[in-house]
Amino acid sequence: MNRRRFLQGCSAQAILLATGPALLRAAVDPVPGDWLARWERRILEESRNRYCDRETGEEIGWLVSPFLLGFYHGYRATGDVHWVERFLEWTDACVRRIQRAPDGFPGWPKREADGTAGGFLRDSQLGEAMFLRPVVAMSAEILNNAALTPKYGAKAAGYIDLAEEIFEKWNSRGCWRELAKGAGIWVVPEFGYLPGTDRWSDGYLRRATTGFSHPANKQNEIARWLLALADATGKPVYRARAQAWFLTMRTRLRWQPGGNFLVWNYWDPAGPWDYNPDGTTRHWVGVHPNGGYYAMDVDGMVAAREHGLVFTAVDIGRLVATNRDAMWNGQVRGAKFRRIDGGPADPRWAETPGVLWTALVPYNDVLQKIFVTSHDPASWVGLSVTPWYLARLRG
Repeated sequence: MNRRRFLQGCSAQAILLATGPALLRAAVDPVPGDWLARWERRILEESRNRYCDRETGEEIGWLVSPFLLGFYHGYRATGDVHWVERFLEWTDACVRRIQRAPDGFPGWPKREADGTAGGFLRDSQLGEAMFLRPVVAMSAEILNNAALTPKYGAKAAGYIDLAEEIFEKWNSRGCWRELAKGAGIWVVPEFGYLPGTDRWSDGYLRRATTGFSHPANKQNEIARWLLALADATGKPVYRARAQAWFLTMRTRLRWQPGGNFLVWNYWDPAGPWDYNPDGTTRHWVGVHPNGGYYAMDVDGMVAAREHGLVFTAVDIGRLVATNRDAMWNGQVRGAKFRRIDGGPADPRWAETPGVLWTALVPYNDVLQKIFVTSHDPASWVGLSVTPWYLARLRG
C-alpha cells in the first residue's frame, strides 16, 4: 500500500475543513440510501490493518489520514461518538510512537523520507501535515462541543499543542522560503541523522539555502493543514503561511488556448535551491500524467476560497469549466476525464489521466451528478469521501 493506491481515487480527496455552501444543489437524489452502511462495513474491515501502529515518514499521511478523515467525517455525518473514540484510539497509537530528533522536535522519521538520498533518518512534512490536518480538525470539533469537551477536551488540546510544535519544527529547520510579492513555498530539507546518534548530517548547517521545493500537490496538503490550525487556534501566522503558498499557486495557473480553461505544472522551480550547478532544474517541469495530483491541488484551491484567501468565485468557475468542459467525456455513466492539458494518457496511469475534481461537487450540479452516479462508498477513497459528502448534506 502506498500513495499510488491513494491517488487512484484522488478525485474524491475533497475533504474540506471549511464551511462551504450550506446545501448541495442536487441534480439527482443526493442521499443514496445504502452509502452509510456500505462505508461503515468497509472502514471497519480496513481498519484491521492498523496502519496507525507502524507507519512513519510520508506513509503516516497516505495510509493513516484516510482513516482519521473517515472517523472525523463519520462523526460529523452521524453524531455517533463511536467514531470519536475510534479516531482518538488511532491518533494515540501514532502519538505513542513519536521520536525526538537531535533538535528535540517530535516526528515519525524514516530512512529516505520524501525520496531523498543519504540513508539518514528524516521526518516528512507532507506525511505529518496529512496526518495532523484531521487531528487538528477533530480537536477543534471536540473543544467547540460542550458534549465532547468534558471527556476528550484535555486530549484534544494536547493534540493541537503537538501540531503547533511540529509547525515550529519545520520553521526552525529552514524549510520555509519567502518569495516575491508575499508569496512563499516549503522545501524538503537535505539533511538527517543516523539512528542512535544526536548529530545532524553536514547539510544541517546549510539548511537556510539548500533544499528542494515540494511539488504543488504537497504544498497544497501542507497549506490545508495550516488552515485547520488557523481555524482551531485563531493564530494569524498559520493563515498567513497558507495564503503565501496560495499566492504562489495562483501565479502558476495559465490559460489553455481557445477556452476558459486552466492548466498548471506538477512542479516548478521556486528559487536557486531548485537548480543544478549547470542551470538545469532539479526536476522535470510539466503536466503530470497522473490526474490524481491535480485533484489534490483543486482541494487546496477550493479550501483557500472557502477561507476567503487568494482564489475568487471566478477562479472556482474556471476550475469547474476546466473539469467539466475540457476534461470530461460527457457521459454521466462511464464518466472519464482526460489530462488537464489534453495530452495523451500515459500507460502507467491509463485509467486516471484526469479525474473528477470532487472538491467542486458543491459548486456544480453536473459534477455532483457525476459524483453521485459513479462514487463507490465502499472503495478505498470512499473511506474518507463518503462521510464527507454525507456530512455536508447533513449541514
